[in-house]
Amino acid sequence: MRHPLVPLGALAGAAALLTAGCAPGPSTATGQPRPAASPAAAAPVVAKDPAAVGANELGQVPVLMYHQLTEKPASVYDRTPADFRAELERLAREGYVPVTARDFQTGRIDIPAGAHPVVLTFDDSTNSQVRLGADGAPAPDTAVAVLEQTARKYPAFKPAATFFVNADGFSATGSAKALTWLKEHGYEVANHTGRHENLRSLDQAGAARAILAGQQAIEKAAPGTRVTSLALPFGAMPEPAGVAVRGTGYRYDGVYLVGANPSASPFARAFTPGAIPRIRSAGPKDEDAEFGSSRWLDKLAAGKNRYVSDGNPDTVAFPRALAGELAPAFTKRALPY
Repeated sequence: MRHPLVPLGALAGAAALLTAGCAPGPSTATGQPRPAASPAAAAPVVAKDPAAVGANELGQVPVLMYHQLTEKPASVYDRTPADFRAELERLAREGYVPVTARDFQTGRIDIPAGAHPVVLTFDDSTNSQVRLGADGAPAPDTAVAVLEQTARKYPAFKPAATFFVNADGFSATGSAKALTWLKEHGYEVANHTGRHENLRSLDQAGAARAILAGQQAIEKAAPGTRVTSLALPFGAMPEPAGVAVRGTGYRYDGVYLVGANPSASPFARAFTPGAIPRIRSAGPKDEDAEFGSSRWLDKLAAGKNRYVSDGNPDTVAFPRALAGELAPAFTKRALPY
């Protein structure tokens, strides 16, 4: 179903209800669960002179939105596995490193100097995203398998992504098995409501119930999962917007729209964690291509407002001329040059 493009101006009030939280993800592997790295084994931070790499950690970040992978796309939200693979390889070649929505929205962007963060998000928990074979490994044509394959081909391209799931998703594998696999392999499992309800069409109590149902379904299927991100079905913000952020039994650090543009940096004054825009994955000739991923990646590469890391997750580096764009909460981490 087609999602509307949601304007951001009326949504900023939800951001005031959010406070930062974080949870590091496990390291990379396939097949068996990725073991958490011990402090002694962790790679040292490799920071560089911010000016030498053109660091701009106040720059824009693409948050890409995927739905169904299919050989015969029937919707503007469908992509072929070959298209998906080509887009991931483009990101890898252009120096992007995936981070989860959970880490992005809380400013835990730990990527090499000169690299750019990208947030890969998947809605609706379809079988084309995650389907496990009899051996417990992802089927080769699924999104998660293609992502893992790309990471092996391009070692700097981490297999990190966020899956916004509905209750009883991933039917071919079973919700419990699929969500547990994702959790054990370092992916973020996040909420997309219980039954993909249009929250704007519900009253406040109904919207809260729909959100809570999704939260509870995840916690039942994969006990211990920490759910801190929500994607709004159809990009529809409930009224009041604060219901999307917090309610009895749930509280989110980031709420994701459909949108049509990159997100501001989480360190920037312009960042609105209660209304984070996403970009639909689309080729240069697709419907509404000017708002899609191919065109936006072109624009980010050609412009000067793309997020560039200095390699140190404890600092926020940027050209001194941009100092007015820094959110006050990050003043102590600021590294202008």
